[in-house]
Amino acid sequence: MDNQLALLTLCGSVIALLFAASRAKKVLSFPGGTEQMKKISASIHNGAMAYLRRQYKILVSFFVVMFVILFVMALLGLLTWFVPFAFVTGGFFSGLSGFVGMQIATKANARTAAACQNSLNKGLNVAFSAGSVMGFTVVGLGLLDISIWYLLLRLVFKLPLEDITSTMLTFGMGASSMALFARVGGGIYTKAADVGADLVGKVEAGIPEDDPRNPAVIADNVGDNVGDVAGMGADLYESYVGSILSACSLGVIAFNKIESVDRVNAVVIPMILAAIGVLASIIGSMLVKTGENTDQSTLLKALRRGTNTSALIIAVVSFPLVWFILGKDFIGFYFAILGGLLAGVLIGFFTEYFTSDTYKPTQNLADKSETGSATIIIGGLSLGMLSTAVPIIIIAVCVMAAYAFSGGFIESTRGLYGIALAAVGMLSTLGITLATDAYGPIADNAGGIAEMAGLEETVRQRTDALDSLGNTTAATGKGFAIGSAALTALALIASYVEKVQEVGGSDVVLDMSVMNPTVLVGIFIGACLPFVFAALTMSSVGRAAQSIVVEVRRQFREIKGLMEGKAEADYERCVDICTKASLHEMILPTLLAIVTPVVTGLILGYNGVIGLLTGSTATGFLMAIFMANAGGAWDNAKKYIESGKHGGKGSEQHKAAVVGDTVGDPFKDTSGPSINILIKLLSMVSIVFAALVVNYHIF
Repeated sequence: MDNQLALLTLCGSVIALLFAASRAKKVLSFPGGTEQMKKISASIHNGAMAYLRRQYKILVSFFVVMFVILFVMALLGLLTWFVPFAFVTGGFFSGLSGFVGMQIATKANARTAAACQNSLNKGLNVAFSAGSVMGFTVVGLGLLDISIWYLLLRLVFKLPLEDITSTMLTFGMGASSMALFARVGGGIYTKAADVGADLVGKVEAGIPEDDPRNPAVIADNVGDNVGDVAGMGADLYESYVGSILSACSLGVIAFNKIESVDRVNAVVIPMILAAIGVLASIIGSMLVKTGENTDQSTLLKALRRGTNTSALIIAVVSFPLVWFILGKDFIGFYFAILGGLLAGVLIGFFTEYFTSDTYKPTQNLADKSETGSATIIIGGLSLGMLSTAVPIIIIAVCVMAAYAFSGGFIESTRGLYGIALAAVGMLSTLGITLATDAYGPIADNAGGIAEMAGLEETVRQRTDALDSLGNTTAATGKGFAIGSAALTALALIASYVEKVQEVGGSDVVLDMSVMNPTVLVGIFIGACLPFVFAALTMSSVGRAAQSIVVEVRRQFREIKGLMEGKAEADYERCVDICTKASLHEMILPTLLAIVTPVVTGLILGYNGVIGLLTGSTATGFLMAIFMANAGGAWDNAKKYIESGKHGGKGSEQHKAAVVGDTVGDPFKDTSGPSINILIKLLSMVSIVFAALVVNYHIF
């Protein structure tokens, strides 16, 4: 029975990939616009692919080193022989999902701008279809990786369930490593270009955003793709795979002593739920359409129609799924799934509330531009901090509800399995959720191309409307990813505890009390990590942005006729600076995430690692929400002013909002979204190196 269910998961992955291919074919069938538009789009595409080629060369070296380390650990009997290979496949598929998504995104930007010449709905159709390629490629490759490994280990090598799930967790580590490199590197690139272009172009020179006279404009558009498409794709691939794998791992433990239920059923439920989510997302994506009204509330309704329909399908289908596979005595797990689904919807709504210019918080933030950049920065920081309260409450209620409904107060492992299923429920509709997220940078690029190609004002109004919507959906997507990261991290901590007990046996003495000094010190180290990580990534953006500011100023000064539009800027120079800077700066933050749990474990032992994971999850969740929402609010406050409020474009209020936006850029697109990967990667690394820590530690 379980083998057939796993085959259904494989079928779900194939359906997702076929749908992604059909969306890609649809996007490429649309015209690419004028020769000038095609030329600009080609420059963006070439810059993005050049970046990826250089990044992947660095990553190949990293994965080779990690493969050797894991292979040696396998030789020493600390890991199974499958682990090094699982690690590599996880990283490969994570990188591949980002690569495919960016290929289409860089070819859809000019097509979206051209479609907006006809109608807003057509522009939305092209951009959303291109975003769907990203969304369904991620879920398709994720399920493909999971189902192939499961069937291979179970049917060919006939491993016990415990070994299957622990091996599969390892390719989650590979995916997390790739995601962190992609997010950090892409985030540094896009924000260095964006900040540099805005500070010199809009603030100092007083020229419009995406003005072709700005030397950093192509680098900015390239950055939208490498950061918000490739980086985000790898990020959410890792979230998706991590949630499913942690649930599978805990499912083995939860039903270890319950004879009435085959443990295999508990393992396959998360996979089947994800496969059903593919079909639900396809149905939902068919419902996304709009008229010619550029009002943000109208456009949001168009996207909500698709995402809410998908969530409703999952809510209905999950009930018979749990009933028939686990039995009516365990129907409480359905309510855990429902809780995760509802929590995801609520986090999305409140993220939208705090970041969209259709609501008071962002409008009030825009009001603060009347008194300059200092007050708008203070207001954004305050808004971001305040916005953390609601997601924390939602996640807390979700955790307690999932734990209680799953029977956690009777048997704790069942409650932990319920929390893991809640995370899977939250991410089950990732196909359409990611589509709404990935469409944002495509719309942003379309607006830039419309500006550079000198298209009529109505086209720019339509692309601006889509871009502003994209800012909101991107913020919503980040909130969604961060919320799921918190639930998945809790499940992974539980998996780590079980792994330690499995490896160490009776020699393991777990003391997770805060009175234990190793746990307390671990909590302090873990709580500090997100702050250090954010500091490193923010500093990286600042240094890279400084290089761009200097270069743009130089070109404005030295290239005669550039400001008059009689000479062409050296775009490639800015692209090259951003590429080199981001690839150099991404290494230290990523290595910090990998090395810290191992070193902490070797010094403080496994109890210290539990403390580290707890501290990093708590502060990391808050930090990520704060940074993502503050950055999103600053960005949309600027867009709100550009729509004609508070003096409109070029006013002093607008300049103040641009400064606020430049502060928010690394918040929302570099540090914030990277932290949610950090807290899961710490757990993944801890699980993989658990045997090493159990056998060799000082305290």
